[in-house]
Amino acid sequence: MEALKNDIYFSSDFDDMDLELIYKFIKNSYWGASRTFEEQKIASENTINFGFFQNGNQIAYARVMTDKVFFAYLLDVFVVETHQGKGLSKLLIDKILNFPELKNIDKWMLATKDAHKLYEKFDFVAIKSPEKLMEKLSPRAKKIYE
Repeated sequence: MEALKNDIYFSSDFDDMDLELIYKFIKNSYWGASRTFEEQKIASENTINFGFFQNGNQIAYARVMTDKVFFAYLLDVFVVETHQGKGLSKLLIDKILNFPELKNIDKWMLATKDAHKLYEKFDFVAIKSPEKLMEKLSPRAKKIYE
């Protein structure tokens, strides 16, 4: 773990992640209500995980799906309620975008319903040519994204 500020530590080590806390938070989100613990565990195991910790407790989380060269997709970003409003989401995004394995990625993507202002601070913009993108949604995903 890397010490940051105010006894907050940063880690990208999967073994440091509190999967129970992550699952509980995401299960109560608009995007993760239909996930099972096992699905979240598999998803986390197959992506790069990032977390902030204070006093041994996880207080923020995000994960990235990537090929580490051309493309990265940012997922499941959150800060626990008791630590929101302290700039941690900005700090977490900055740590992820400057992470050694990810800092030269050509294209980043993400989906958000309500955090556009946060991501715009990091030069994320609405897709300029949405007609070039295609998607295939499961019935469960249609309930979330449509």
